Amino acid sequence: MVSIEDAISTYILAKDGNRPFLMPRAFAPDAELAMQVKTDAISFPGSAKGLASITDILVSRFASDYEDIFTFCLSRPAPEQREHFACDWLVGMSTKQDGAVRVGCGRYDWRFNEGGLISKLAIAIEAMEVLPVSAAPPVFAWLGGLPYPWCTSDQALAAMPALAELATIRSFLGVQNP
Repeated sequence: MVSIEDAISTYILAKDGNRPFLMPRAFAPDAELAMQVKTDAISFPGSAKGLASITDILVSRFASDYEDIFTFCLSRPAPEQREHFACDWLVGMSTKQDGAVRVGCGRYDWRFNEGGLISKLAIAIEAMEVLPVSAAPPVFAWLGGLPYPWCTSDQALAAMPALAELATIRSFLGVQNP
């Protein structure tokens, strides 16, 4: 039995670090993925079933396009949350093709089986901003200084660089903690 916090942390480590071998420690073999993408700056299939398919989409294919990935859950599950947990997230990364920086935000909705593994994950991508390569130093200094992978919106906002391109992300984070 794994804690849901460990399952989520393992998934983030697998995705961000291109470690597909970790996915069986996070997801059930028959897990389901649902994606809702509300931006044209990134694309994903709308759904997937099974550990192999989810691993291919969220780790292997993702890592073929992106690097320097930092994903943060903006709240932690309470001890009594054994079956369901939802939280907002923040992500930053660069594209392998041209080095452009992307910063995005959205919502995770997790379901867990009796063993604590993820049985269903719904990911809503609310925004994904594309920044020039010149934004990499301040963006990655910011992301690299945040507590990983659990960070509050307040922590993210307090250290966020004053870049105009991050206005949508800043607004999302601010709405989460009015």
